[in-house]
Amino acid sequence: MDEALDFEEFASSRARRLFQVAYLMCGDWHQAQDLVQTTLAKMYSVWGRLRRGRDEPGLDAYARKVLLRTYLSQQRLRRSSELVTDELPESPAVHGTGTGTELRLTLVAALAQLPPRNRAVVVLRYLEDHSTEAVAELLGISNSAVKSLNTRSLAKLRTILGNDRELFLCG
Repeated sequence: MDEALDFEEFASSRARRLFQVAYLMCGDWHQAQDLVQTTLAKMYSVWGRLRRGRDEPGLDAYARKVLLRTYLSQQRLRRSSELVTDELPESPAVHGTGTGTELRLTLVAALAQLPPRNRAVVVLRYLEDHSTEAVAELLGISNSAVKSLNTRSLAKLRTILGNDRELFLCG
């Protein structure tokens, strides 16, 4: 099969899942699209070498690693250009047993309040269902660091979500 067609098939079958992960990490639809496009562009430039050396699960793992590193790299660059203000924005609130969309928006808003690395750990552990060891390998940190980040992140999410966290457990 032609390498370009092979890559096109891979990209079209993985783009949606990569977008979901990217969106939960960054909380911005447009930035998530950019992250997926950058990830796929980086993979395309080395596709021939990648395809020869990896099976399908290996290609998926590589795509997630490129996505994660691209996201963390962008967050480091962004930090230096952030402007500090003296007023906090109002955060959206979910009342009662809102719709699935409201719940997702609340979760995305809560995730956005976590630092990038913490957010990546939560998304990889709970959305992607990776083991602690797999997350440690993807992030290039120790298992104990992943466990620590995970514990702190979940505690912060519990504080942010308050009573709304019960809605996520039931949904």
